[in-house]
Amino acid sequence: MTVSRLDERELLACLGELADLLADTVAGGASVGFVPPFGRAEAEAWWRGRAAEVAAGRCAVWVARQDGAGPVLGTVSLAFPDKPNSRHRAELVKLMVHRGARGRGLGRGLLTAAETAAATAGITLLHLDTETGSPAERLYDTAGWTRVGAIPDYAATPAGELRPTTIYYKRLP
Repeated sequence: MTVSRLDERELLACLGELADLLADTVAGGASVGFVPPFGRAEAEAWWRGRAAEVAAGRCAVWVARQDGAGPVLGTVSLAFPDKPNSRHRAELVKLMVHRGARGRGLGRGLLTAAETAAATAGITLLHLDTETGSPAERLYDTAGWTRVGAIPDYAATPAGELRPTTIYYKRLP
């Protein structure tokens, strides 16, 4: 697996692959902010918006591919706050791995790449939220993230059920 950070041009070049990954993630039932019906056009529009965020320096996006070639199998992003008192932190967002590529360490590899890049950039605190009871919790628990607690009825699943979210943070060296 090869993980690489995308600039705006590269993100737009793989827009279709990223849209397919997002649509697959939603279709698989992951609570990543979208509910059905959710198609490729909506996914492309969302990613197009991320390209503008990357260009403005408010977001960083990484993708995972098998040996640097082939389709995008996973992605993760960091969202950077725009307020002066929060430049030391970032939010880990949209860690997604295609359903057909799970179980190969892609999620952990993407997480490690984002954490390493954040630390190199001087970020000392990361935070995230994930659906309570989801498989992602095991990843964050075993990767040294600290569970803060859960917020009930935080977001709707793709099926429309309100579910809690668990908040995590990680201090970086």
